[in-house]
Amino acid sequence: MRAVVQRVLSASVTVDGETVGAIDGPGLLVYLGVTHGDGAAEIDWTARKIWDLRLLREERSASDVGAPVLVVSQFTLYGDARKGRRPTWQAAAPGPVSEPAYDAVCAELERLGAHVERGRFGADMRVQSVNDGPITLILDTADRG
Repeated sequence: MRAVVQRVLSASVTVDGETVGAIDGPGLLVYLGVTHGDGAAEIDWTARKIWDLRLLREERSASDVGAPVLVVSQFTLYGDARKGRRPTWQAAAPGPVSEPAYDAVCAELERLGAHVERGRFGADMRVQSVNDGPITLILDTADRG
């Protein structure tokens, strides 16, 4: 599982002109990608890491201040462009695997106490954000210790 986590002042997702998820105020925007074989351990680790990382001002975590989290599914985090001009998406899990994992990360964040807003899985989304810092961090369960 991969997550690109950005500290934001605000962020929103629209689909067909309708806002489907938004946070107003300091929080985190998370782009989440799922690969084959991701399961409960990866889901738990990713959610806990997002919630507890000290990325907000004054070295605080979202859990410290109750900051909202907007989670957007993004299979392209597993794109491979090493060869040729057309990326391959083979490392990205298909929708029937990745959608439940995406939902589970969001649910685990909520269980931990987060206010979670979501994009719409599989939709053509427009994401707007006002980055703060900017602070951007990449989390990958393959790199966890």
